[in-house]
Amino acid sequence: MKRKDLILNLIGEISNYLLDENPMRLVVSLHQEEDGLHLCILDDNKHTEDELDSMRKALNSRKRPELAEYYGAMTGHDMLGSARLDLLGWQVKHSDVVQTDSGIKIDLWFGGDRFQSHQFTIPVDK
Repeated sequence: MKRKDLILNLIGEISNYLLDENPMRLVVSLHQEEDGLHLCILDDNKHTEDELDSMRKALNSRKRPELAEYYGAMTGHDMLGSARLDLLGWQVKHSDVVQTDSGIKIDLWFGGDRFQSHQFTIPVDK
């Protein structure tokens, strides 16, 4: 799968999840490096703490590198809700989900075996 196709699938998966709630504003930001990328997605819908916790859990699920080769085939299928986020969570190096004044902000960092976290703005756990 070409990198462009992978990025389009990743953007499509998370956008599709958020568009189910019909936001009036959806912003996608992309930062690429040779062996990784950072997607930042914002919407203007309010989300409950339960929904935020569910998103965090799905996006921080156990990593499944053995499924990486299947990822391309799995994306694009009409998966719903947390199943869509679980699919993303299996590939994520790090994620943050926070409520903003006007909606939600989801940060996702993806990468391969040579992913270099210092090239990105991954927050340090305190």
